Amino acid sequence: MNILQLTLEALESLTNNKVRSSLTMLGIIIGVAAVIAMMSIGAGAKESITSQISKIGTNLLYVMPGGDSEYPKALTLMDAETIANPKLAPTVSVVAPILRTQVTVSIPGESYDTTLMGVTPEFFKVQESDVAEGQMISTAHLDNNSSVVLLGSEVADNLFSTTTGLVGKTVRINGQIFKIIGILKEQGGSGFSNNDDRILVPLTTASLRLVKTDSPDEVDMIYVQAKDSDSVTASVELVSQILRSRHRTADGVDDFRIMNTQSLMETASAITGTLTLFLGGVAGVSLLVGGIGIMNIMLVTVTERTREIGLRKAVGARKNDIRLQFLVESSLLSLGGGAIGVLLGWGIAKVIGQIAAASGTNLTPVVQLQAVLMATLFSACVGIFFGLYPSNRAANLEPVDALRSE
Repeated sequence: MNILQLTLEALESLTNNKVRSSLTMLGIIIGVAAVIAMMSIGAGAKESITSQISKIGTNLLYVMPGGDSEYPKALTLMDAETIANPKLAPTVSVVAPILRTQVTVSIPGESYDTTLMGVTPEFFKVQESDVAEGQMISTAHLDNNSSVVLLGSEVADNLFSTTTGLVGKTVRINGQIFKIIGILKEQGGSGFSNNDDRILVPLTTASLRLVKTDSPDEVDMIYVQAKDSDSVTASVELVSQILRSRHRTADGVDDFRIMNTQSLMETASAITGTLTLFLGGVAGVSLLVGGIGIMNIMLVTVTERTREIGLRKAVGARKNDIRLQFLVESSLLSLGGGAIGVLLGWGIAKVIGQIAAASGTNLTPVVQLQAVLMATLFSACVGIFFGLYPSNRAANLEPVDALRSE
């Protein structure tokens, strides 16, 4: 008996019990759809995070306090100035120290909690930030400790319900009056990476009036931009030497950490990759449940068709013919469910992408070919694996016993 004939007979058998076959396939459909949808969300999250990091550039370093020292010293403005010295660090092009804290921004009748960053004019070079209207923070603002602020587009929208025509107006930051000098251009993002949910003030103003520090020249982080991507390694070494010399740390014990965009991308990729596998694994459990459903129905089918099996054996059907017949049926159930599940999973991913776009979340699910192939192959294996026992049971029935059954 050839495969084509077996397939036709299996289709006829399945269509004779349309409702039961459909319900059996439902478990596989849900399992495959869940795997496709979850893996596409994970892939979309990975692509979103890595693309945002890559926009910053591959030559940016992040210098932070910490390291191996038990009592790390704080980073200071003097550290930043020393790193910016071209004689000491010729591979460095721009240095931008920052202060960061959480604040409440308010106007009469409205208030909003957001992230405040105290910055210098160099910040706009390393972050490639721009203003939609108004002006950036200048050296004069730093020198005069000016009470001026740049609002992120999300902050402006939450406070004023608009992002235009706000230059010259005032807001209160933790109760202190600041003049709006500009609105940052919308960049997108969400959660910890939302660059629209922040405000920028002069670093000196932040240090004196808004951020509590142990010393007036303390900073939270120093952005260091190397001249090009080829200079990153040399820049890391030079910055490390400068800070070790200034902080006078013991040999092999640094009280700072240096990260670059490449390492951030690798870390983000590893985290999102693990998350994607986890989501896919959780969704894959439903495939196993669907497989158990197939086994259950095939066992019922074998019981119902015992006399038919006996007749086939009596007229010369071999064990392998009977075994293949039921294996083909279980495989068709799983493959049919898998095909429908792929389409359903793709549709779910598209809907999630539209919902994310409507809510302003930077997430576009990516349906990858490898996820489709993996889910389809897995569903086929489920059909074969869970169809083996029922098919073997059918093949091992004795013709005489089978014919006697009612």
